[in-house]
Amino acid sequence: MRKQGSAAELETRRRLAGQLLLEGRTIGEVMEIVGASKSSVKRWKRALKKGGMEALKAKPHPGPKPRLNVVQKRKLLRILVAGPQKAGYHNDLWTCTRVAAVVAKQFRVRYHPCHVWKILRDLGWTSQKPEQQAREANDDAIARWRKRDWPRIKRGRAKR
Repeated sequence: MRKQGSAAELETRRRLAGQLLLEGRTIGEVMEIVGASKSSVKRWKRALKKGGMEALKAKPHPGPKPRLNVVQKRKLLRILVAGPQKAGYHNDLWTCTRVAAVVAKQFRVRYHPCHVWKILRDLGWTSQKPEQQAREANDDAIARWRKRDWPRIKRGRAKR
């Protein structure tokens, strides 16, 4: 099983093992010092013989190539900043489904709506939930109730 740690931490561990092996330590000693299995130390020793300390460096795992390039992401950002109404929606609220539809329409690239949030996060956008308020809400009546009725109700509860 793979040891826990970042790529840099694991590289440091391999380099320490490599240094110990170069100093002439046995595989058993290196196993104990760095806390690795025998097969790992043997693999590191083979890599060290073949490519030196450079062979023990961490190798980047870049993942797949992004489907939207930098220019397209900038254009998407301009569309998002302009707002959903400018993009043809009836209200001023971006959802992942809407953004996915805009990306599909503008760039002919299909993303699942659940994946769109990663793109938005990379663009510096965060999840926002609009504040909901009843249409019938009367701010003056609410303030009056909080000032007059709520203290009376609260005192009544304390007496019980």
